[in-house]
Amino acid sequence: MTIKSSLLRLVGAAALAFATPALAAAPSPELIAKVSAAIDADAARLTAIFKDLHQHPEIAFTEARTSAIVAKELKALGFEVTTGVGKTGVVGVFRNGPGPTLWFRADMDSNSVLEATGLPWAATQPQRLADGSEIPVMHACGHDAHTTWLMGLAKAMKTLKNDWSGTLVVYAQPAEEVGLGAQAMVKDGLHSRGFPKPDFALGSHAVPLAVGVAVNAPGVRMAGTDQLDVTFTGIGGHGSTPELAIDPVVMASQAVVAYQTVVSRAIDPQSPSVLTVGAVIAGRDNNVIPASAELRLNLRWFDQKTRDTMLKRIDEINKGIVLGAGLGEDKVPVREMKGSAGPLRNDPRLVEAVTPALTTLLGEGKLLTKFPAVMGSEDFQEAFADTGTPYTFLLIGIAEPARFAAAKAAGRPFPFANHNNDFVVDLPAVPLGAKINTVAALALLAK
Repeated sequence: MTIKSSLLRLVGAAALAFATPALAAAPSPELIAKVSAAIDADAARLTAIFKDLHQHPEIAFTEARTSAIVAKELKALGFEVTTGVGKTGVVGVFRNGPGPTLWFRADMDSNSVLEATGLPWAATQPQRLADGSEIPVMHACGHDAHTTWLMGLAKAMKTLKNDWSGTLVVYAQPAEEVGLGAQAMVKDGLHSRGFPKPDFALGSHAVPLAVGVAVNAPGVRMAGTDQLDVTFTGIGGHGSTPELAIDPVVMASQAVVAYQTVVSRAIDPQSPSVLTVGAVIAGRDNNVIPASAELRLNLRWFDQKTRDTMLKRIDEINKGIVLGAGLGEDKVPVREMKGSAGPLRNDPRLVEAVTPALTTLLGEGKLLTKFPAVMGSEDFQEAFADTGTPYTFLLIGIAEPARFAAAKAAGRPFPFANHNNDFVVDLPAVPLGAKINTVAALALLAK
């Protein structure tokens, strides 16, 4: 880092410190007890909402039913509600006197996964797409819990309005899974429609730690990500005469194998990165060589240099394979960049402000303030890329404690993984997650 860039960073940090309102005093144990009581009284409603959302998952930018539920609940609480932001996003504003403005976000979209949990409230129906095709859908990442936590927080903050002062903005975001939802809401006026400007921001995510455990740690917490498609175009033909064709399936297969050398041979081993090919789409018939084959890739990284190297090597590999197949440079694939998000970095000042209250709520040893960054990614932070709003993003345990303990005893870090078809949010995590988020919010807004 140069002296000039160091000075710019210091000046920027100082400016942010002066611009950021003073933080609230830590909520008292009595106020935290009031949060618990309020959400316990709301637990049956929240659990019913969660089960309903889980049974009716909707993939990115199709969350019409989910967003309608959020809007209805917020309107009933007296929030100023705006719908259709970024296609299906919902923004609710509750003004509660002078003070700072806190934004709280939940994402709504599901995954294309066939559920195998066997739960009574499991998702069993496929989702029909605009082209008439059907895909399996499941909340395999906890966004149904996130959305429920938002509604629990909204009601609790309204119930406890005499105990805090300021403005609360809650917003339900579409399309986190494809890395496009936050940017879509920003492009659709999230910061220019007249919503109160954020002083702080708060979000959270379900993770397969034991229920009762949460993570609130400073600094870089989650990796940056890119989603991109690469389409190889060859010459189709009959399966019996491959010499008359140029097989895009072979080219795509060569690329999948060659991509594995990008991280292992082109990236500094001390710079964490991941390159995953999540889908190979080509052909239909056994005896037909198709004209094209598509690869869908996902990248994870923590610094821009690593990202640039990964993209450069992907392009070079693609070009080499196409030329080696006997095609011209005009057939070299042009990668299609889709959703992207930078690394998520928690503000140390907000982490410190929220930690005492969450420790009181959860008990000693249940709030982890030292936890390794993960290769999983988020687009929560992209909503504040241009505003510089400080934020903290919590990780909340949702796995049944006995199941988590059994996994640890068997030498596995978690009982299941996000995006797996056996991902389960243990029901006690529904009200507890609402408590955790509400207490964190009050740590930033309480009188």
